[in-house]
Amino acid sequence: MKWIGRRQSDNVEDKRSSAGGKAVIGGGVIGLIFLVLKLMSGDGNSAEILNQALQQQMNPSAQTSEPTSPADDSLAAFVSVVLADNEDVWSKVFKDLGLQYQEPKLVLFRNSIESGCGHAGSAIGPFYCPADNKVYIDLAFFQDLKNKLGAPGDFACAYVVAHEVGHHIQNILGTSDAVHSKQQRVSEKEANRLSVAMELQADFYAGIWAHYNEKMKNVLEVGDIDEALEAANAVGDDRLQMRANGQVMPDAFTHGTSKQRMYWFKLGFNSGDINKGNTFKEMGVIY
Repeated sequence: MKWIGRRQSDNVEDKRSSAGGKAVIGGGVIGLIFLVLKLMSGDGNSAEILNQALQQQMNPSAQTSEPTSPADDSLAAFVSVVLADNEDVWSKVFKDLGLQYQEPKLVLFRNSIESGCGHAGSAIGPFYCPADNKVYIDLAFFQDLKNKLGAPGDFACAYVVAHEVGHHIQNILGTSDAVHSKQQRVSEKEANRLSVAMELQADFYAGIWAHYNEKMKNVLEVGDIDEALEAANAVGDDRLQMRANGQVMPDAFTHGTSKQRMYWFKLGFNSGDINKGNTFKEMGVIY
């Protein structure tokens, strides 16, 4: 993606050099990918890793502040450009719908952060908090996405940012509140199906963003869409479960299979039609 020298968003809060708040093991939007990666890394047994995560939660003072690296600063600048592109695209899409787009903030952090949704650690991966309308990202996630999940490239990172912004779209359109309300009244299995539909729709919205970003700015390069699709493939529930546990448990899916995630991103990118993103109907769930 052509990004150097282009507009960066004014909505980025860089807290990477600040000591974070308490860390927790909780459900992020991408899911517990960081924790899964640690469990697969071979750096220690699962009990030790979980104990370390819990110790981080109970002892936030153990986290230290360190200077940022040039590589991280470059990646932060890239993320800021991607956020700016999301602002431009969604402002246009909402205007075409007769609506006004409300821009989210994006918080860069390291190790842990205190969000409007509570204390959160890097282990939960990138996430969107509807309580404060902010996307939270520890840039270390992108290194694991590349090195451990096999999804390299700058547009793989762009897909992740756009997916989280997709959850912001769901929040301001009222989808999130309606789905979360329904999840409180149904079985765990049905709640998981609603969660999958939410995640797949965020993938679809990421595809919508990529479609209009290319149409409006002509910034995509050869291989960019393949990078996004590989990232979607890498974070499918079935693939993560198989790598972590050696088996696939469909009833425990919360984000969708690799095939589903790639399909919905590609549909958004190819169609550019936001009306085609009713993942709930396709999943056979009602909110």
